[in-house]
Amino acid sequence: MLRLARAPNIAIAALWVDTLQQAGYSASVQRYFLGSVAGELPPDPCQPEVWLTNDEEQAGARALLDALQNMPQLGAGPKKKRAVQGPLSRFRRAVRPAGPTPPPCRHSCRAS
Repeated sequence: MLRLARAPNIAIAALWVDTLQQAGYSASVQRYFLGSVAGELPPDPCQPEVWLTNDEEQAGARALLDALQNMPQLGAGPKKKRAVQGPLSRFRRAVRPAGPTPPPCRHSCRAS
Protein backbone atom coordinates (compact mmCIF):
# COMPACT_ATOMS: atom_id res chain seq x y z
CA MET A 1 0.00 0.00 0.00
CA LEU A 2 1.10 3.53 -0.75
CA ARG A 3 -0.01 6.83 0.82
CA LEU A 4 -0.93 9.38 -1.84
CA ALA A 5 -1.95 12.38 0.23
CA ARG A 6 -3.25 13.77 3.49
CA ALA A 7 -6.61 15.48 3.20
CA PRO A 8 -7.59 18.53 5.25
CA ASN A 9 -10.86 16.86 6.32
CA ILE A 10 -12.87 13.69 5.83
CA ALA A 11 -15.18 15.22 3.21
CA ILE A 12 -12.27 16.10 0.90
CA ALA A 13 -10.68 12.68 1.48
CA ALA A 14 -13.92 10.92 0.55
CA LEU A 15 -14.28 13.09 -2.57
CA TRP A 16 -10.72 12.30 -3.70
CA VAL A 17 -11.11 8.56 -3.05
CA ASP A 18 -14.46 8.39 -4.86
CA THR A 19 -12.97 10.15 -7.89
CA LEU A 20 -9.95 7.83 -7.91
CA GLN A 21 -12.17 4.76 -7.58
CA GLN A 22 -14.41 5.91 -10.44
CA ALA A 23 -11.29 6.29 -12.57
CA GLY A 24 -10.39 2.66 -11.84
CA TYR A 25 -7.79 3.04 -9.09
CA SER A 26 -7.94 0.99 -5.88
CA ALA A 27 -7.95 3.84 -3.37
CA SER A 28 -9.16 3.97 0.22
CA VAL A 29 -9.40 6.41 3.12
CA GLN A 30 -7.29 5.65 6.18
CA ARG A 31 -7.64 7.34 9.58
CA TYR A 32 -11.31 7.91 8.88
CA PHE A 33 -12.39 8.23 12.51
CA LEU A 34 -9.14 9.47 14.02
CA GLY A 35 -10.20 13.11 13.82
CA SER A 36 -12.25 12.63 16.99
CA VAL A 37 -9.08 12.29 19.10
CA ALA A 38 -7.39 15.40 17.68
CA GLY A 39 -7.11 16.95 21.14
CA GLU A 40 -5.61 13.89 22.79
CA LEU A 41 -3.07 13.35 19.98
CA PRO A 42 -1.29 15.91 17.79
CA PRO A 43 -3.66 17.05 15.01
CA ASP A 44 -1.29 16.36 12.11
CA PRO A 45 -1.29 12.54 12.42
CA CYS A 46 -5.07 12.59 12.90
CA GLN A 47 -5.86 13.91 9.42
CA PRO A 48 -7.47 11.45 6.98
CA GLU A 49 -5.20 9.98 4.31
CA VAL A 50 -5.74 8.67 0.78
CA TRP A 51 -4.00 5.35 0.15
CA LEU A 52 -3.55 3.16 -2.94
CA THR A 53 -3.70 -0.62 -2.71
CA ASN A 54 -1.59 -1.26 -5.83
CA ASP A 55 1.74 0.55 -5.99
CA GLU A 56 1.81 0.19 -9.81
CA GLU A 57 -1.06 2.70 -10.09
CA GLN A 58 0.95 5.46 -8.43
CA ALA A 59 1.79 7.60 -11.48
CA GLY A 60 -1.73 7.81 -12.88
CA ALA A 61 -3.35 8.24 -9.48
CA ARG A 62 -0.94 11.04 -8.51
CA ALA A 63 -1.65 12.83 -11.80
CA LEU A 64 -5.40 12.61 -11.23
CA LEU A 65 -5.10 13.70 -7.61
CA ASP A 66 -2.90 16.63 -8.63
CA ALA A 67 -5.52 17.67 -11.19
CA LEU A 68 -8.21 17.48 -8.49
CA GLN A 69 -6.18 19.56 -6.05
CA ASN A 70 -5.34 22.26 -8.61
CA MET A 71 -8.66 22.74 -10.38
CA PRO A 72 -9.37 26.31 -11.48
CA GLN A 73 -11.96 27.97 -9.26
CA LEU A 74 -14.96 29.84 -10.59
CA GLY A 75 -14.51 33.58 -10.29
CA ALA A 76 -10.78 33.30 -9.58
CA GLY A 77 -9.81 35.38 -12.61
CA PRO A 78 -9.64 39.17 -12.86
CA LYS A 79 -12.80 40.87 -11.66
CA LYS A 80 -14.88 42.54 -14.33
CA LYS A 81 -17.54 45.12 -13.70
CA ARG A 82 -20.81 43.84 -15.01
CA ALA A 83 -24.46 44.52 -14.44
CA VAL A 84 -25.91 42.25 -11.83
CA GLN A 85 -29.05 40.51 -12.95
CA GLY A 86 -30.91 38.87 -10.14
CA PRO A 87 -34.02 39.05 -8.01
CA LEU A 88 -33.34 42.67 -6.99
CA SER A 89 -32.79 44.02 -10.50
CA ARG A 90 -36.57 44.31 -11.04
CA PHE A 91 -36.82 46.15 -7.71
CA ARG A 92 -34.06 48.57 -8.69
CA ARG A 93 -35.84 49.36 -11.94
CA ALA A 94 -39.12 49.89 -10.09
CA VAL A 95 -37.76 52.42 -7.57
CA ARG A 96 -35.91 54.54 -10.11
CA PRO A 97 -37.62 57.89 -10.56
CA ALA A 98 -36.95 58.08 -14.29
CA GLY A 99 -38.01 55.59 -16.93
CA PRO A 100 -41.11 53.54 -17.61
CA THR A 101 -43.11 52.09 -14.75
CA PRO A 102 -43.11 48.31 -14.25
CA PRO A 103 -46.18 46.37 -15.38
CA PRO A 104 -48.94 45.88 -12.79
CA CYS A 105 -48.97 42.76 -10.65
CA ARG A 106 -50.91 39.84 -12.13
CA HIS A 107 -51.19 37.75 -8.97
CA SER A 108 -54.62 36.31 -8.23
CA CYS A 109 -54.47 37.51 -4.62
CA ARG A 110 -54.72 41.16 -5.77
CA ALA A 111 -57.47 40.61 -8.33
CA SER A 112 -60.24 41.52 -5.89
